[in-house]
Amino acid sequence: MLSASDVFVRGDRIDAHVGAGARVAGRRLEVANVWMAYDAGPYVVKDISFILEPGEFLTLLGPSGSGKTTTLMMVAGFELPTHGQIRVDGRDVARLPPERRNFGVVFQGYALFPHLTVLENVEFALRMRRIARRDCQRLSMEMLEKVGLAEFAKRRPRELSGGQQQRVALARALVFEPDALLLDEPLGALDKRLREALQVEIKEIQRRIGISVLFVTHDQAEAMMMSDRIAVMRNGRIVQLGSPTEVYQHPRTPFVASFLGETNLIAAVECRSDGPVAQVRFADGTLGLAEEPRDGRAGLPDGQVLLSLRPERIHLLRPEARADTIVPGLVVERTFLGNQIRFVVDALGQNLIISTTELRLAGGIGPGDTVRLGWDRDEAQLLAAPDENYQGEGAGASGERS
Repeated sequence: MLSASDVFVRGDRIDAHVGAGARVAGRRLEVANVWMAYDAGPYVVKDISFILEPGEFLTLLGPSGSGKTTTLMMVAGFELPTHGQIRVDGRDVARLPPERRNFGVVFQGYALFPHLTVLENVEFALRMRRIARRDCQRLSMEMLEKVGLAEFAKRRPRELSGGQQQRVALARALVFEPDALLLDEPLGALDKRLREALQVEIKEIQRRIGISVLFVTHDQAEAMMMSDRIAVMRNGRIVQLGSPTEVYQHPRTPFVASFLGETNLIAAVECRSDGPVAQVRFADGTLGLAEEPRDGRAGLPDGQVLLSLRPERIHLLRPEARADTIVPGLVVERTFLGNQIRFVVDALGQNLIISTTELRLAGGIGPGDTVRLGWDRDEAQLLAAPDENYQGEGAGASGERS
């Protein structure tokens, strides 16, 4: 049976003339209308489509059970799709075994060989491809230099830190010039400080080498920091695909708004559209303004409308300040977080979360105080309320760039 580490060490012979200044260039990877079910069970991946462009960093982000790891395993060849195609530069590889796909893979467990040195671990991927020993050593040392580990070449994995082991796994996955690098939560076992440092390192290595990366994580901050584009997944589907800025600022569903960061979802009882801007009426009669959805679902029906407002987009207003929407509120809770103050405010019939860095303005406000809250129309996003029959989650799941 093929082990997870075999993807590093088996496959077609590669040329051994790569110089120290060469770049590993990724190829265009296309996942087209892929479905996957285990045996006769329900589909765990449903009509997934996306394109990973050469040199792009694309992240599959979602909670446990969303299908993100299964999707990556199908790309790697460890799982077979029930329907659909996986193409590399137009060639369908969906039925090829892992050893015949030119992908580098790094899992959460790095699968380093404890009895081999760092250099020998990296060389192993080349030796199994029948590269001459002298070329194996040269290419491996060049790759270790690129990941900043040349001085550790003679050490064993147990003599390295967790972050250094992770870079060895990256070097081994990159040394044979893969078509793409597939990363399945490779930082999940590390502590917060080291994980954040390695996020920066991985992104820098990716930019320097030029490799395409398909990355899987459930960590929203990690996805925002590292990605060129994010594919948010839920229940086996891509519910939105776009740049971190687009997905965060213009979510298409309440799930995306809530999962990627924190938001306030405020129900509206009436909605009137005026081009790209909608006027909504809340249950207490207050009127507010918000952006219409950007996926063509303008003029959402009454009773199926939510306003998504990020905590940092709701402002505590001075008496003379103005905003497109202004509502009164009563402070319920106040938490000082160093560089910001977080409030829970009773407004519009629910508790709203507010985050502000205006410490001088907010410093004297506490529980029991009455405040004025405000936001401008482009700071609030109109969404359809959750509906079990709503089929719009697939919007934006094409491979086109947002």
